[in-house]
Amino acid sequence: MDFYDKEILEYAEQHSQPEPELLVKLNRETNQKIMSPRMLSGHLQGRILSMLSKLINPKNILEIGTYTGYSALCLAEGLQEDGYLHTIDNNEELYDFQRKYFDQSWYGGRIVQHLGNALEVIPKLEVKFDLVFIDADKENYPNYLNAVIPKLNPGALVLSDNVLWSRKVISPLKPNDKVTKILMEYNQMLNNHPKFESVLLPIRDGITLSRFIG
Repeated sequence: MDFYDKEILEYAEQHSQPEPELLVKLNRETNQKIMSPRMLSGHLQGRILSMLSKLINPKNILEIGTYTGYSALCLAEGLQEDGYLHTIDNNEELYDFQRKYFDQSWYGGRIVQHLGNALEVIPKLEVKFDLVFIDADKENYPNYLNAVIPKLNPGALVLSDNVLWSRKVISPLKPNDKVTKILMEYNQMLNNHPKFESVLLPIRDGITLSRFIG
């Protein structure tokens, strides 16, 4: 869901850097062939991810939730020349699709795919990260945050996607809506966390920027 009307969104996209050609192709093929294409970051959010990464110029990036690889390629644009992006997903069927586009990019050799449960993969990574993007199953957002804290360099940026959850976080909570309840608790957790300073941006479905202050 986008929280701006269609004309404003189109104007913002027209006055932002265009999608690189490879991402245009990835966007198109995702919409043609892959289930739930709404999960794709898309033009505007993708350029925001790219800009944040370029401003940080990270040595190492961690992405939790790869989908078809669009956001990974956006984040990789800011990598240092000897940096790596580690991306984790449990959908084996998308692995080759992701790899096809990673290998067509400038960063293919520096994007490391991990297939499996992120909560099992993260503790095994012997890397400290400057940038983390959390965009997987919402029920585990608090667990993902706790798992990555020991892996963060001072000043690292953690991005949490879909934190407005189609406006459900500001609507009356339904008794059986576990996911929304967890996201509401996660948003409160981030806002009050002593190790982070955070700002929630109402872009697309909401994205929170959290700076690790240790």
